[in-house]
Amino acid sequence: MVASGARKAAIIGGGMIGGGWAARFALMGWNVRIHDTDRDAERKINAILESARAAMPGLWDVALPEEGKISFHDDLAEAVEGAEWIQESVPERLDLKHEVYAAIQSACTETAIIGSSTSGFRPSELAEGAARPGQIVVAHPFNPVYLIPLVEIVTGPGTGEARIERIRSTLRDIGAHPLFLRREIDAHIADRLLAAVWREALWLVSDGVADTAEIDDAIRYGFGLRWAQMGLFETYRIAGGEAGMRQLLTRLGASPNLPWSKLTDMPELTDELVETIASQSDAQSGRHSTAELERIRDANLVSILRGLKTRDWGAGRLLNATDRRIDSAPKGLDALSLTGPLPTGARAVPLDWSDHNGHMTEHRYLQAFGDATDRFLGLVGCDAEYIACGHSYFTAETHIRHLAEIRAGARIEIDTQLLLAEGRRMQVFHRMWESSRLVATAEHMLVHVDLGSRRAVAPPADLMARLDKVAAAHAHLPRPEGAGAAVGRPLDRKSETEAGPEAD
Repeated sequence: MVASGARKAAIIGGGMIGGGWAARFALMGWNVRIHDTDRDAERKINAILESARAAMPGLWDVALPEEGKISFHDDLAEAVEGAEWIQESVPERLDLKHEVYAAIQSACTETAIIGSSTSGFRPSELAEGAARPGQIVVAHPFNPVYLIPLVEIVTGPGTGEARIERIRSTLRDIGAHPLFLRREIDAHIADRLLAAVWREALWLVSDGVADTAEIDDAIRYGFGLRWAQMGLFETYRIAGGEAGMRQLLTRLGASPNLPWSKLTDMPELTDELVETIASQSDAQSGRHSTAELERIRDANLVSILRGLKTRDWGAGRLLNATDRRIDSAPKGLDALSLTGPLPTGARAVPLDWSDHNGHMTEHRYLQAFGDATDRFLGLVGCDAEYIACGHSYFTAETHIRHLAEIRAGARIEIDTQLLLAEGRRMQVFHRMWESSRLVATAEHMLVHVDLGSRRAVAPPADLMARLDKVAAAHAHLPRPEGAGAAVGRPLDRKSETEAGPEAD
C-alpha cells in the first residue's frame, strides 16, 4: 500500500533522464505521474526503474521509505494535476519546451516547481512568454539520476526566496545535492567543464595521439579518482604543498598559457573521424551490451559512493546525512513493545555486497548482524555517548547460520531476542528476514569491558536495569530455533540440504 499522504511529482518526458528522475522520486516515497508521447515509454522507464531498485537503495544503510505509486498518463494536464514538483525532460528544442510549459502552467498549481533537465538553456530563455516565469527553473541532473546526487539549479529573478528554499529542501529530501549557480550561463557549470575535456579528447583522437580506450584509462586510472572525492581546486591545492594554492599558482607561472590544449575550437567531425572514434569505441566496449554497461556502471558507482560514505567525505557525507534523515527506527526502549524480538535492522542489500553468483557474500552477513548488535546496544543505552565515557561491549563469540540465498537489491529486516544478561555477559540472537522468509540467524556472546583497563567488568546499574527489563520480557518468548547450535550440527537434526544453502 502506498501512503495516501505521499508527495506527488510529475515527469514530463521520459527517456533516460526522465526515467531516472522518476526512479529517484518514487524510491524516496513520492507518488510519480509520467507523461511521454513515446508509445514505448512505459517499457523503457520500467527498465530504468528495475535498475534503480537494484542499485539505489544500497547507497543507504537504512530502509528507504515505501516506494511511491508510479502511473503513466496520456494527458499532460492529468499528469501534473496536484504535483508539487514537475520535471520537464523533453528534447533540447526551445520551441518544444515553450509549448510544454504553456500546457503545464495551464493545469498545474501556482506553487508547483517546474524544473527543466536542460543541459544548456538558461532559465530566461526557458521562461520566455510563460504565464509565470519565476515558476520555471533549471534543475539539471546527471545520468544515472538515481545514483549521481548533483543537480545544478539555475533560477531567475522572479523565482523568489520561498520557492528557492523549497527547491533546496525538496532535493535534499530525495537524497540529491542542489548546486545553485550564482548567475545563469549557457551549459551551466559541469557541462562546460565536461565540454572542455570532450573537445580535447576529440583532438587527441583526431591527431592520432591516443585512442578512445587510452583516453578513458587516463581518466579512470588517474585524475578521475581524485576528482570523484575532492574535485579540481581542492586536488590542486594539495599539489601546492604546505603553502597551498598560492604556492601552486606561483610555481606554475606562465605554464597555463603554454599551447598544451586546443580548447578554443573542435576538430571537424568528418566521416573519417566519426568512423575512427566509433570503431575504437567498439573495440573498447563492444563486448558488452548497453544494458550490461549500465549495470556495470551502477555497481561501480555504488562501490565508489559507499567507499566515500565510510570516510564521510564528498558525496558520501550527503548519503550519511540522508541516512539520518530517513532513519525511522526507534532510538530507545520506550518507543518499543518488548513482547517480541526487537527490530534492529532494515535495509536493502547493496550491489557491492554480492559475489560472482549475485548472492550476498559471507562476510556481509556478519556486517549486517554486527550492525544489528550495535542497534540493540544503542536501544539499551550502550551508545556512542556511553562508549565515550569508557565502557563498551566486546563480541566474544559468534555463530551464523546461512539458511537461504539473498540477492543484491533484496530488502532485509533483522530482529533481536535477548537470551542472557547476567553480570558481565550478554547473549543475543538475531534473525534475518526477506519478507516472511527466514534467510539467516546469528548468535553472539558479548562481554562488558572497561576500555581503560581492557578488562571485563560488570555494567553499571542503570544499564543493567534496562537489560533486565528486556530479559524479563523475552524470557517468555520461545527459545529461537538454532540457538546454541554447533557448526554442522543444527539442534533440530535436519540434514544439511534441509537446513538450506550456505552463502557463497
